[in-house]
Amino acid sequence: MAYIGFVEEKGALYCELCYEKFFAPECSRCQRKILGEVINALKQTWHVSCFVCVACGKPIRNNVFHLEDGEPYCETEIIILKLCHVYIVSPHPYPRLNTDYYALFGTICRGCEFPIEAGDMFLEALGYTWHDTCFVCSVCCESLEGQTFFSKKDKPLCKKHAHSVNF
Repeated sequence: MAYIGFVEEKGALYCELCYEKFFAPECSRCQRKILGEVINALKQTWHVSCFVCVACGKPIRNNVFHLEDGEPYCETEIIILKLCHVYIVSPHPYPRLNTDYYALFGTICRGCEFPIEAGDMFLEALGYTWHDTCFVCSVCCESLEGQTFFSKKDKPLCKKHAHSVNF
Protein backbone atom coordinates (compact mmCIF):
# COMPACT_ATOMS: atom_id res chain seq x y z
CA MET A 1 0.00 0.00 0.00
CA ALA A 2 3.00 2.32 0.35
CA TYR A 3 3.09 2.98 -3.42
CA ILE A 4 -0.62 3.64 -3.82
CA GLY A 5 -1.97 7.14 -3.35
CA PHE A 6 -4.73 8.01 -0.93
CA VAL A 7 -7.78 10.22 -1.27
CA GLU A 8 -9.68 11.87 1.56
CA GLU A 9 -13.44 11.56 1.25
CA LYS A 10 -15.92 12.51 3.99
CA GLY A 11 -13.16 12.72 6.59
CA ALA A 12 -11.71 9.26 5.90
CA LEU A 13 -8.72 8.09 3.85
CA TYR A 14 -9.23 5.65 0.98
CA CYS A 15 -6.75 4.08 -1.39
CA GLU A 16 -7.16 5.18 -5.01
CA LEU A 17 -8.74 1.86 -5.98
CA CYS A 18 -11.44 2.06 -3.28
CA TYR A 19 -12.06 5.74 -4.03
CA GLU A 20 -12.58 4.92 -7.70
CA LYS A 21 -14.88 2.02 -6.89
CA PHE A 22 -17.06 3.75 -4.28
CA PHE A 23 -16.84 7.53 -4.68
CA ALA A 24 -15.43 8.70 -8.03
CA PRO A 25 -18.07 10.38 -10.19
CA GLU A 26 -18.89 8.98 -13.62
CA CYS A 27 -18.35 11.08 -16.75
CA SER A 28 -21.57 11.97 -18.56
CA ARG A 29 -19.98 11.49 -21.96
CA CYS A 30 -17.78 8.38 -21.72
CA GLN A 31 -19.30 6.80 -18.57
CA ARG A 32 -15.82 6.13 -17.13
CA LYS A 33 -14.86 7.10 -13.59
CA ILE A 34 -13.28 10.53 -13.16
CA LEU A 35 -10.10 10.38 -11.10
CA GLY A 36 -8.51 13.72 -11.98
CA GLU A 37 -9.96 17.15 -12.57
CA VAL A 38 -13.76 17.21 -12.72
CA ILE A 39 -15.92 19.60 -14.72
CA ASN A 40 -19.39 20.19 -13.30
CA ALA A 41 -21.66 21.60 -16.00
CA LEU A 42 -25.26 21.18 -17.10
CA LYS A 43 -26.02 19.35 -13.83
CA GLN A 44 -23.57 16.60 -14.85
CA THR A 45 -19.92 15.65 -14.27
CA TRP A 46 -17.33 15.37 -17.04
CA HIS A 47 -13.67 14.66 -17.69
CA VAL A 48 -12.00 17.87 -18.89
CA SER A 49 -11.31 16.13 -22.20
CA CYS A 50 -14.96 15.06 -22.55
CA PHE A 51 -16.67 18.43 -22.02
CA VAL A 52 -15.88 19.96 -25.41
CA CYS A 53 -17.33 22.39 -27.93
CA VAL A 54 -19.33 20.42 -30.49
CA ALA A 55 -18.10 22.74 -33.27
CA CYS A 56 -14.32 22.81 -32.73
CA GLY A 57 -13.79 19.91 -30.31
CA LYS A 58 -11.70 21.99 -27.89
CA PRO A 59 -12.21 21.46 -24.14
CA ILE A 60 -14.38 24.20 -22.67
CA ARG A 61 -12.96 23.80 -19.14
CA ASN A 62 -14.37 26.58 -16.94
CA ASN A 63 -14.84 29.07 -19.80
CA VAL A 64 -18.07 30.67 -20.94
CA PHE A 65 -20.12 28.55 -23.31
CA HIS A 66 -23.50 28.67 -25.01
CA LEU A 67 -26.08 25.94 -25.51
CA GLU A 68 -27.86 25.30 -28.79
CA ASP A 69 -30.19 22.29 -28.94
CA GLY A 70 -28.63 21.06 -25.68
CA GLU A 71 -25.08 21.06 -27.09
CA PRO A 72 -22.23 23.27 -25.75
CA TYR A 73 -20.44 25.78 -28.00
CA CYS A 74 -17.31 27.60 -26.81
CA GLU A 75 -16.40 31.25 -26.87
CA THR A 76 -12.79 31.61 -27.97
CA GLU A 77 -10.44 34.09 -26.38
CA ILE A 78 -9.68 36.11 -29.52
CA ILE A 79 -10.76 39.65 -28.83
CA ILE A 80 -10.43 42.41 -31.40
CA LEU A 81 -12.25 45.69 -31.12
CA LYS A 82 -12.58 47.58 -34.39
CA LEU A 83 -13.34 51.26 -34.03
CA CYS A 84 -13.39 53.02 -37.39
CA HIS A 85 -10.08 51.81 -38.86
CA VAL A 86 -8.41 51.34 -35.46
CA TYR A 87 -7.89 47.79 -34.16
CA ILE A 88 -7.32 47.23 -30.46
CA VAL A 89 -6.27 43.75 -29.37
CA SER A 90 -7.01 43.12 -25.72
CA PRO A 91 -7.19 40.11 -23.41
CA HIS A 92 -10.53 41.11 -22.06
CA PRO A 93 -13.04 43.58 -21.12
CA TYR A 94 -14.55 43.79 -24.61
CA PRO A 95 -17.09 41.34 -26.01
CA ARG A 96 -15.62 38.18 -27.50
CA LEU A 97 -15.26 37.70 -31.24
CA ASN A 98 -14.83 34.65 -33.48
CA THR A 99 -16.92 32.37 -31.33
CA ASP A 100 -18.14 29.05 -32.60
CA TYR A 101 -21.61 29.83 -31.27
CA TYR A 102 -21.92 33.22 -32.97
CA ALA A 103 -20.33 31.99 -36.19
CA LEU A 104 -22.98 29.28 -36.44
CA PHE A 105 -26.08 30.95 -35.00
CA GLY A 106 -25.52 34.69 -34.58
CA THR A 107 -25.69 37.85 -36.63
CA ILE A 108 -22.41 39.72 -36.93
CA CYS A 109 -22.18 43.49 -37.40
CA ARG A 110 -20.52 44.40 -40.72
CA GLY A 111 -18.83 47.43 -39.12
CA CYS A 112 -17.21 46.03 -35.96
CA GLU A 113 -17.55 42.29 -36.63
CA PHE A 114 -19.01 41.76 -33.15
CA PRO A 115 -22.27 39.88 -32.56
CA ILE A 116 -25.54 41.78 -32.62
CA GLU A 117 -27.19 40.63 -29.43
CA ALA A 118 -30.69 40.91 -28.03
CA GLY A 119 -31.44 44.54 -27.15
CA ASP A 120 -28.74 45.98 -29.45
CA MET A 121 -29.88 48.78 -31.76
CA PHE A 122 -29.12 47.81 -35.35
CA LEU A 123 -29.97 48.60 -38.95
CA GLU A 124 -29.72 46.91 -42.31
CA ALA A 125 -27.97 48.66 -45.19
CA LEU A 126 -25.96 47.63 -48.24
CA GLY A 127 -27.13 44.06 -47.75
CA TYR A 128 -25.56 43.78 -44.28
CA THR A 129 -26.55 44.20 -40.65
CA TRP A 130 -24.84 46.96 -38.62
CA HIS A 131 -24.95 48.19 -35.02
CA ASP A 132 -26.48 51.67 -35.24
CA THR A 133 -23.20 53.16 -33.96
CA CYS A 134 -21.11 51.23 -36.51
CA PHE A 135 -22.85 52.48 -39.63
CA VAL A 136 -20.38 55.30 -40.33
CA CYS A 137 -18.52 56.83 -43.26
CA SER A 138 -15.50 54.67 -44.14
CA VAL A 139 -13.34 57.79 -44.42
CA CYS A 140 -14.31 60.23 -41.65
CA CYS A 141 -16.35 57.97 -39.32
CA GLU A 142 -19.33 60.34 -39.36
CA SER A 143 -22.53 58.55 -38.38
CA LEU A 144 -24.71 57.72 -41.37
CA GLU A 145 -27.74 56.54 -39.43
CA GLY A 146 -30.78 58.31 -40.87
CA GLN A 147 -28.57 60.23 -43.34
CA THR A 148 -28.23 60.07 -47.10
CA PHE A 149 -25.22 57.91 -47.86
CA PHE A 150 -23.35 56.45 -50.79
CA SER A 151 -21.31 53.31 -51.19
CA LYS A 152 -18.24 52.13 -53.07
CA LYS A 153 -17.27 48.45 -52.91
CA ASP A 154 -19.74 47.85 -50.04
CA LYS A 155 -18.17 50.65 -47.96
CA PRO A 156 -20.54 53.37 -46.75
CA LEU A 157 -19.58 56.96 -47.48
CA CYS A 158 -20.99 60.33 -46.46
CA LYS A 159 -21.92 62.95 -49.09
CA LYS A 160 -18.60 64.73 -48.60
CA HIS A 161 -16.50 61.66 -49.43
CA ALA A 162 -18.79 59.91 -51.94
CA HIS A 163 -17.08 61.34 -55.03
CA SER A 164 -13.61 62.08 -53.67
CA VAL A 165 -12.51 58.60 -52.61
CA ASN A 166 -11.30 55.70 -54.72
CA PHE A 167 -11.02 52.25 -53.17
